[in-house]
Amino acid sequence: MDDIKVLVCDDSALMRNLISKIIDSTEGLKTVGTAMNGKFCLRKIPELKPDIILLDIEMPEMTGVEFLEERKKQNIDIPVVILSSIAEKGAPVTIKCLELGASDFITKPSGSISSNIAVVSGLIIEKVFAYGGKYARRKGREVPPNEFFVHQAKIREAEIDAAKKGLLEKVKSLKAASQAFTPSLWQNKKKEIPEIKPLRPHGKIDVIAIGISTGGPNALREVFASLDPKLNKPILVVQHMPEGFTKEFAASLDRVCPLRVKEAEDGDYIHPGQVYIAPGNYHIVVEHSTLCNIVRLSKDDLRNGHRPSADVLFESVAKIYKNRALGIIMTGMGRDGAEQITEMRKEGAWTLGQDEDSSIVYGMPRVAWELGGVEKQVSLKNMASEINRLVKENS
Repeated sequence: MDDIKVLVCDDSALMRNLISKIIDSTEGLKTVGTAMNGKFCLRKIPELKPDIILLDIEMPEMTGVEFLEERKKQNIDIPVVILSSIAEKGAPVTIKCLELGASDFITKPSGSISSNIAVVSGLIIEKVFAYGGKYARRKGREVPPNEFFVHQAKIREAEIDAAKKGLLEKVKSLKAASQAFTPSLWQNKKKEIPEIKPLRPHGKIDVIAIGISTGGPNALREVFASLDPKLNKPILVVQHMPEGFTKEFAASLDRVCPLRVKEAEDGDYIHPGQVYIAPGNYHIVVEHSTLCNIVRLSKDDLRNGHRPSADVLFESVAKIYKNRALGIIMTGMGRDGAEQITEMRKEGAWTLGQDEDSSIVYGMPRVAWELGGVEKQVSLKNMASEINRLVKENS
């Protein structure tokens, strides 16, 4: 089994050391090198051949943005995840990094770097696996499976929580559990897909609901850029993203999508040909109204570990629209959205799931498929055309 090779680029020696320790303490991951700015990072790529680059934004000589611009010029396809303290207060520059080809981003926690960076170690492990693992497999290397890294990330988060509470014995037991779970223990057994018998036949499509997570920013850009300008249906989207970024993310999608894209606001009327992106840290649901259905936002409890949650959106759409909806579940780790897109299908809605080959992480769509909630699996490159076709034929 090969390790996923990581190159860490940050102008802080302390941060390079701390991030490298998180990587190297996780079985299946390996730091192959570090760089103090984008210029040194570019020089090291040919020799180190990393599977993924963790990139700071603010650096001397060559910033993260300048690195991404040069990476694009040189046609370097190695995935990049932004890991920067300015990301949280600098949503525009973070979204610009995504537009320049970065795969995703992680915000460094505020406060003392040395004491708080471990808080996002689970996210670092998750993102490194998702993008670096996909790249390594594309290059023909055998790296640990999805489930192994999900386990590692959860163990790391539980260790941090136990350590904060002074539960040293629990920390020891968690570490033992981590060491006992090896990639070889996972066997990809095919499950029998249950047959779903909808309560009613498909109706006309009056709304489209999308749930998506890891790998979503670039996937949505690709899909939305190819939507039919005449697609006269509202689209509601849950993309797992931190608070403070979704407004800028919606504006970024609006620049490439022929339909109008906006961050959803509580009380928005759901208009045809309008895309509504759920704000970070808010659930989004549909409220029935006689003249025009309405968007409602809430800070109800997390669901499946998320707010916004795709399951919350899908549950609402199933209740209001029944068989007059199209539900879509795309790339993402975990199972958010899988249960309630299955309920959508039971109500007679049309449902699509992104296929394994094109997903950065085949987690959410896989669980939905195994529950019988996905009527048809579609590749990312064909998703927009499939949406356009279904809406055109069922309006």
